[in-house]
Amino acid sequence: MRVFERLDFLYMPSHDAAHDVEHFGARLGGELVFAIEAFGTRVAMLRLHPGRPDVLLAEHLAGDQPVLVYRVAELERAMDELQARGAGFGARFEIPHGPGIELVNPGPQRLALYELTRPHAAMRLAGRRDF
Repeated sequence: MRVFERLDFLYMPSHDAAHDVEHFGARLGGELVFAIEAFGTRVAMLRLHPGRPDVLLAEHLAGDQPVLVYRVAELERAMDELQARGAGFGARFEIPHGPGIELVNPGPQRLALYELTRPHAAMRLAGRRDF
């Protein structure tokens, strides 16, 4: 059974989200979806093309590697299935769209799963620009 439905987000660490928004928008032609400042951090979403994945720039994301964030139908069920196959899990997290969990991999690759529990988050945040 396939667990991963689709790649929705590239979750990328940012040292300066405002500067990165300028770069991904003005220089690379990305469309700013939102730029929010909350809970002591900044997060922005940009769309580089009409399809997926969208780019999430996050100042609070540790490390230098991006995280490929895949949507799953049911997070707990996907975790049970992957755990039965011997997969390990890292930190749980929340994105505006729902809960997620990072997978443990043997190399530097970073993958995560999330469940879309707040489908209206994208519409609610669209156009918001805090910075």
